[in-house]
Amino acid sequence: MEPHKIPRVDNVRMLDRYNSRNVCMGNLHVTSTHLCFVEHNNNKQTWILYMQITSVEKLPLTTTGSPLQIRCKTFRSVTFVIPRERDCHEVYSALLSLSKPVQVEDLYCFRYTSSDENIPKSAGWNFFDMQAEFQRMRVPNEQWSLKLLNQNYELCSSYPAILFVPATATRSILEGSAKFRSKGRLPVLTYLHKNKAAICRCSQPLSGFNARCLEDEKMLDCVLRTNGANHMVVVDTRPKINAMANRATGKGYENENFYDNIKFHFMGIENIHVMRNSLSKLIECCESRVRLISAFLNGLEVAGWLKHIKSVLDSSLFIAQAIESGVNVLVHCSDGWDRTAQVCSLASILLDPYYRTIQGYQAIIEKDWLNFGHKFSDRLGHLASDPKEISPVFTQFIDCTWQLLQQFPTAFQFNESFLLTIHDHSSSCRYGTFIGNSEKERAELKVKERTYSLWGYMANHMEEYINALYDFKAWNCVLFPNLASQNIRFWRGLFYRFEGGVHPREGIDELLLVTQNHSNSLEQHIKLLNKHHCWQCGDVFCTRCIDKHVALPGHLSQCSLPVCEPCYQKITGTASTES
Repeated sequence: MEPHKIPRVDNVRMLDRYNSRNVCMGNLHVTSTHLCFVEHNNNKQTWILYMQITSVEKLPLTTTGSPLQIRCKTFRSVTFVIPRERDCHEVYSALLSLSKPVQVEDLYCFRYTSSDENIPKSAGWNFFDMQAEFQRMRVPNEQWSLKLLNQNYELCSSYPAILFVPATATRSILEGSAKFRSKGRLPVLTYLHKNKAAICRCSQPLSGFNARCLEDEKMLDCVLRTNGANHMVVVDTRPKINAMANRATGKGYENENFYDNIKFHFMGIENIHVMRNSLSKLIECCESRVRLISAFLNGLEVAGWLKHIKSVLDSSLFIAQAIESGVNVLVHCSDGWDRTAQVCSLASILLDPYYRTIQGYQAIIEKDWLNFGHKFSDRLGHLASDPKEISPVFTQFIDCTWQLLQQFPTAFQFNESFLLTIHDHSSSCRYGTFIGNSEKERAELKVKERTYSLWGYMANHMEEYINALYDFKAWNCVLFPNLASQNIRFWRGLFYRFEGGVHPREGIDELLLVTQNHSNSLEQHIKLLNKHHCWQCGDVFCTRCIDKHVALPGHLSQCSLPVCEPCYQKITGTASTES
């Protein structure tokens, strides 16, 4: 990556979006990895990581200089006014280059070095093991077996090397089914419930209007026969009209006349382009200077973001209910790496309490998102590539999880801060965890050897992510959320967290969390005081200097209490014998 031409610009103004009179003066520093604004008055610093910049826009000239607006993937929006237009253009050009590297080797993770010596580069990379995760679900077994057909990623380049499929599926059935599925993404197991009902995932069939594949039909029959149900459910997460349009390109969906004992359902989740536009409108609504609640609510409705969140959750609940009733479910969308990842992982979270723990949630991201080929680099815009591939698919998954956390505040081991950390670092490129579009690409890039893992960093800050209200025993069961429209909430903590204005009143669940954390802190403080402060004079001492105990005159308790050496001498009238 070429070095930037302009390292610093003086006398830059940082604007407050809601109060034009509230302007901060300072210097703007263009470093190799961050943009840093240092205020003149108090040296307060505002850091913006280049990899988290979504867009840079030069606004019309003003009498005070050239405005430059920066929007981030963390939903921060900052406007700087640079005195000279030439300096503004140089900063603008530098940010465009630094925020959108062309080569994957220029990503931040390949240069980042942790300042924490307690976190080695290897930390976190080996916490998840695909075979161990399926063994937790008691797979392999008589119905499901492990196959190594994709060990070199030849059967399907976007699938993991290890696949779990029906034990009765032969090699010819697997290979034939893969050829009949878009991108070779044949039906495979992703979750087995304790009642033996399975969630399987794949991509759309290459069926066109009338094409069929006997191997693929046999494959679905093998899936059906892994449990005792007389039918299975095939969930196409797309709107039906979209799936029908794909038939014209030789793709489409399963013809129920060719597949025995399946019940087909369309879920109506929109595609990546609709979701990208929805998020764009939501950001526009959040950045509006009109401070009327009616205008905000109207903008929120026009954006349709909450409607899409509800659609994803509705589909996930449908799958969870089918699994709970003992019926196998096969899920796909178009290519099986966006909407399929969303609903398979969320349905598993509803079904399995393990995935509501910190380790379990990280495991389901590894399994259903990273190993099964969600295109993180494309969807999050890590590199300068096709902007039409960018879409907030993973952001929606995190938002959906937060919605569940609001309805079941004691059912999750983690808190909002945990979700925000994962969301932010999925796009920061500081860690190699979310780099690349598949397990194969990450193996080729050798991210485990060359970069730090996000999970290693988070393991070292675990106390920040613990939900104080978590009660595993009370929620060791399937969750059935109420998905009425009024229960789908706008996540202020994600979309408005960088705003300095007046915020709405905290919800009771948020208040309880804060109160519980504060109470825990007070309890720890009391323990510290009981151990280290002198009960006579009140001063605080180290353990070595407060090793005397004596009953205090006039104290209600006649028990011996810890006191310092001088107080001990006054009370007992003795001198220290220590030299």
